[in-house]
Amino acid sequence: MATDTRLSIPVDAPSTAQRDTTRLYQEGMVAGVLGALAIALWFLLLDTLSGRPLWTPTVLGTAIFHGSAGLGTLETLPVSLEMVLMFTWVHGLVFVGLGGVVARLLDHVERHPNLGFGVLLLFVVFQFGFIGAATVVAAPVLRVLSSWSILVANLLAAAAMVAYFRWRHPNLHVSP
Repeated sequence: MATDTRLSIPVDAPSTAQRDTTRLYQEGMVAGVLGALAIALWFLLLDTLSGRPLWTPTVLGTAIFHGSAGLGTLETLPVSLEMVLMFTWVHGLVFVGLGGVVARLLDHVERHPNLGFGVLLLFVVFQFGFIGAATVVAAPVLRVLSSWSILVANLLAAAAMVAYFRWRHPNLHVSP
């Protein structure tokens, strides 16, 4: 009787491509959470300094889940822990999704450095598109939240995400 000496690989063993994809999604999730956390801490600081901690996520949660009917007069809107938690959950999920997209794009740029400038340009267009869309769609909210605080929050989130991705990909080079 002959013995089979071939190396057998278990059927459920993950391939290298699967491990790379899993790593990308994990990086995206961590970067997204860091970006969302940077924004949350920024607005917590601003709200605390103005004497109304958690007011910004209350306003944004109310705008998202109740529309303009739930806003009434924003200046007198009471802080709602329910709205804070609901908004924080949605905000975190959106940023985790954005982090996943960015991780995939950076993976592509690592293999094709000449596309890096396009990804950077896409980021700039996305930032200005977000501000423009927010100006049109969320005009009542923007009357209460200043545009500069939103811009600073977005820049802080971008900086946190860039720092994390830079740490994870120290050899990433972009060719114009």
